[in-house]
This record gives sequence, structure tokens and C-alpha cells, in this order.
Amino acid sequence: MFQKRVEKHLSCPRLPLAVYREVVAHLRQVDGVSADLLPQTSQEFDYLQSQVGGISLSYPDLPSTGAQVDAILEYYANKYGEWSSIQP
Repeated sequence: MFQKRVEKHLSCPRLPLAVYREVVAHLRQVDGVSADLLPQTSQEFDYLQSQVGGISLSYPDLPSTGAQVDAILEYYANKYGEWSSIQP
């Protein structure tokens, strides 16, 4: 049976590159989650902004998986600021 998947593209503008990598590694530990970094699209360099455009997430539409993903994202949001949805 085909399992429906949730697709998200998120950004946290003040999140450092190393923390973006940590978030992706953390999310990939959840069974069925695919997470990747998105390239930066800004043409101007801002030292205070991330060198990453955001993250791309895909995971099975299951309550337990969604709850784990949400908990991980909330943990980082509490430390670095809210996530916002972006266009890939």
C-alpha cells in the first residue's frame, strides 16, 4: 500500500550552518524521514544570516512520525527562533 508523505520546506534565518546540519542529522534519525539542506538563494552576503536556504523534509503521514518531527523542530525553534515555510 502506498503511504502518503508530508513534504515541508522550512527556514530559520538566524540559524547557523552548523546547526542546520545538526537539525538535518537529528531529523534523519527518525524512521522514514528524509531531510536535506536547501542552497542559499540570496545574492547578498549577510554575516548574521545562515549560509543555507533552509531544509527540505519528507516523511510518512503517520501521527508518531509527525510528532517526532514536530518535537525536533520545536526544540530548535525554542533555541534559535521560529521556523517559516518557504518555496523550494
